[in-house]
Amino acid sequence: MNALSLGYLAAGLGAGMSVIGAGLGIGKLAAAAMDGSARQPTAAGDIRTSMIIAAALIEGATLFAVVVCLLLAIAK
Repeated sequence: MNALSLGYLAAGLGAGMSVIGAGLGIGKLAAAAMDGSARQPTAAGDIRTSMIIAAALIEGATLFAVVVCLLLAIAK
């Protein structure tokens, strides 16, 4: 196994782990938002807005991580 194939393996694992982490984070975020909305229905709109903003930030960071991993994979 040469260094190039290990680089591809590391890039794939890095991209996969970042996507899994984002999925877990957004899942916990949504669960907490649903719990908060159930406890205080009058604040559901504010909670939903905060949840969407946080989910977008998580997905943006994940996209950045995946792009970096893919760039490292195709770099010579």
